Amino acid sequence: MAAVSYAQQYNRAKSAGRLITDGPEFERLKKIGGKLIRQSALFRDDTKQWKWNLTLIDASDLNASCAPGGKITFYTGIIRQLTLTDDEIAAIMGHEIAHALREHGREKVSEAMGQQFVIALASANSKNPAQQTQLANQVAQILFVLPNSREKETEADKIGLELMARAGYDPRAAVNVWRKMTTATRGQSPPEFLSTHPAHATRINELVALQPVVWPLYLSAPKPN
Repeated sequence: MAAVSYAQQYNRAKSAGRLITDGPEFERLKKIGGKLIRQSALFRDDTKQWKWNLTLIDASDLNASCAPGGKITFYTGIIRQLTLTDDEIAAIMGHEIAHALREHGREKVSEAMGQQFVIALASANSKNPAQQTQLANQVAQILFVLPNSREKETEADKIGLELMARAGYDPRAAVNVWRKMTTATRGQSPPEFLSTHPAHATRINELVALQPVVWPLYLSAPKPN
């Protein structure tokens, strides 16, 4: 269902003329993604068999995602508005890949829809295109719109930091990303007790505390050319 949802997103962006499939921005993401993906096998050996994909959409959204099975999406808005460096892109992408590695998407679907929806998903192997489309739309809403829990976000932060450090990207950039996000969303972030996401300040403090853990990995890793 994630693959179907990803294909729908891809086709919508293509039809709207917003799909970027070549050029400096796309190649930059592709290079960073390749280095992170090679490190993902340290967490899950089966990722070597995943059909990884990268989509870049020309839209103002401050967003990126990685759906189950390695379906990565970036929006130009987050790259351009935050003027991201390669290290900062790696921080965001590593975090999103971590969600896929830990199967947070599948957990979200199960938590949101319950056992009856899982049964419906199993029946999606039928050749009914309308049923598949309906289910894919529901999955897309859960995967790409509903927030992750604070526990999942914190876990993805930790794994994402390790991924980027092992790939040779400076883990301190993860802190920079959230400082930039704080500035970009000032006045829009809800109080922590009203959100399933950690507040920006809390997240920054947690990322700073993790730096000594991943710093040796970064120092010993080959650096990107």
